[in-house]
Amino acid sequence: MFFRNLTLFRFPEGSQKSLAKLEGKLDEHRLRPCGPIEMATRGFVSPFGRESDELLHRIGKYTLVTIGSEDKLLPSSVIAEALAAKIGEITEKEARRIGARERKRLKEEVMTDLLPRAFVRPSRMFAYLAEDSGWLVIDTASRKAAEEAVSQIREALGRFPATPMAPSDSPRALMTDWLVSGKLPAGLSWGDECELRDPSEAGAVVRCRRQDLESDEVREHLKSGKQVFQLGLELDERMAFVLGEDLTVRKFHFLDVVLDEIGEEASESARTELDARFALMTLETRRLLEKLDEWFGLPRPDERD
Repeated sequence: MFFRNLTLFRFPEGSQKSLAKLEGKLDEHRLRPCGPIEMATRGFVSPFGRESDELLHRIGKYTLVTIGSEDKLLPSSVIAEALAAKIGEITEKEARRIGARERKRLKEEVMTDLLPRAFVRPSRMFAYLAEDSGWLVIDTASRKAAEEAVSQIREALGRFPATPMAPSDSPRALMTDWLVSGKLPAGLSWGDECELRDPSEAGAVVRCRRQDLESDEVREHLKSGKQVFQLGLELDERMAFVLGEDLTVRKFHFLDVVLDEIGEEASESARTELDARFALMTLETRRLLEKLDEWFGLPRPDERD
């Protein structure tokens, strides 16, 4: 279990007291099966899988939770076809035109009829809270999905003032300066991909993969005024990732030197394996979070009443 993407939020020091009660709060917010006429449900599930009832896992000041989802699969084409058939039947029998208001009502009836027969797609999303440093790290690159995860934690606690990143310095400007100057902060080295954009509305977009980022080709795009929106990087030869101008970390993975620390021997159980991976991941990711704070200025928010 290693995160593949990191969407980051920060929460104030005062939240530690409520987080200490999180375990007792989660049981009321377990994921329940999607009802016959529901489109989706959200709730907490066990990080250890279906065989366990535990809803969180703690190692030191780090708490791992898993948000589960069940979504009904009801394609718009299926709804449209069923609605057309229903409207055609009414038109043929009653020889009259269907108005917009009635059409809307008929569509709702069609969906109510189709929902109980729709397939359900389950999904799981991991997140962890670093209570001592105030980071909430969610394994997704989707801002919408991340906000839903925050809402689930907030609903369980009653109050959870986590906020998105508010950098003191513009990530886009700093990453562009790194690439223009060819100079990176200590510990960083170049990856092999980037996304450059003309910042003007409807401007050109250039995506480079498996590319030498210090090549003349890349420099020509920078000379023409394009800016860095995503940049591939490696930190301390231990992890690689693509950093976005919104500070979302994509394609996050550990390099061989870190993976070798786990070893190739089979774990005694799923629990011990999760322990080992979670401990290693949080330790290594802390290194990256501290650097992001150092480079861009990401202060922990103050407690607000």
